Amino acid sequence: MANQPKSSGLSHEKIETSNFLMIVLILVVLLAGGMVEIVPLFFQKSTTEPIKGIQPYTALQLAGRDVYIREGCYNCHSQMIRPFRAETLRYGHYSVAGESVYDHPFQWGSKRTGPDLARVGGKYSDEWHRIHLVNPRDVVPESNMPAYPWLATNLVDAESLPSHLAALRKVGVPYTDEQIAKASEEVKGKTELEATIAYLQVLGLALK
Repeated sequence: MANQPKSSGLSHEKIETSNFLMIVLILVVLLAGGMVEIVPLFFQKSTTEPIKGIQPYTALQLAGRDVYIREGCYNCHSQMIRPFRAETLRYGHYSVAGESVYDHPFQWGSKRTGPDLARVGGKYSDEWHRIHLVNPRDVVPESNMPAYPWLATNLVDAESLPSHLAALRKVGVPYTDEQIAKASEEVKGKTELEATIAYLQVLGLALK
């Protein structure tokens, strides 16, 4: 019988018997697939440009957002409405990337213990939010949300706001020098409760 020609390059046997080679090739495939999926998003206007009506957060709203993140509100309240009929009937227009271009980090998520808050802006009065944050069961008797009474007495850290706005400008949020300079004055004497309400009341207004 004639000698069979020896195969050159990578064979199935060589790949399957080398753990290191298998890992390297898997990583190469994952990297290539990830690049194909992710890189085009950086050049699509729908994912990189703000939608009409979206403005950077004011200093007070930004302070409220910091409180929202600090207190772990995002653990139970997503700000992402999925594009399914049941979702849009309950919460409104599904979330789009252009709503969150100024959010660093954005508050979309897959887990939702409490109601979604992507469209909560304007849904309730400031007074409703005040009562709800101080003692949720006063307005929603069946709520298992913890109370946050200290927000009504804690003052916003006014001195940190200018540097916060300046840092956000470095990653693309179009804050002006004037907005940065006036940030401390805007929040001076404001409580964390007022700031959190200001943040909640602006969520989702552009697509309502």
